[in-house]
Amino acid sequence: MKYVIASDIHGSAYYCRLLKERYEEEGAEKLILLGDLLYHGARNALPKEYSTLETADILNSMKEDILCIKGNCDSQVDTLVLQFPVEADFAFLPLGGRTAVFAHGHLMPACLKKGDLLFNGHFHVPACEERETYTYVNCGSVSIPKENSPHAYLVLDGKRLLWKDVETGEIFMRADL
Repeated sequence: MKYVIASDIHGSAYYCRLLKERYEEEGAEKLILLGDLLYHGARNALPKEYSTLETADILNSMKEDILCIKGNCDSQVDTLVLQFPVEADFAFLPLGGRTAVFAHGHLMPACLKKGDLLFNGHFHVPACEERETYTYVNCGSVSIPKENSPHAYLVLDGKRLLWKDVETGEIFMRADL
C-alpha cells in the first residue's frame, strides 16, 4: 500500500492545490490528512492564498480518497463545507504486522504498544524518532512549516518513509521502517 500523509493545510488554497498535484503524481491509494485543514489558528500568520472555501473545494474534489483526522483547529462547523468525515481523533491501520496510529498530535492515544507507529502533524516539523514503546513520525506542515523545514508531505510506501517538499516533489528526508 502507498499512502500520502499530510497535515496542517490551514486554509491555504495555494498549498492545497500543490498537495493535490503531488498526490496525483504519487499514484497513492489514500490521502491521509492529519487535521488542521481550513483555519490558520490563533498562533499562526495567514498562509499563502488563505481561502477556507477554496481549500474545501479542492479537498472535496478528492473526497473518495481521503481518510481524515480532526486537528485542534478543526471544528464541527467544518462538516458544513467538507464532504468527507473530519471528526475522528484517531485512525488505526494494520501495516506489515504493526499498527499505524494516525492522530493530529494535540491528543495522545493511550493504546500504543511496542512496535506501533504514531503518525502526527500539529508541531509542523518533520521527524522520525524511536521512542520507548513506539516510533514517532511527524509529516511536517503543508502550509506553515516550522524550524526552517520545507512545506512538506510524507509518502508511506511499503516499509519506507519519504518526506517530500510539496513545492518541488523532491525528497528531503527518508527512513526505513
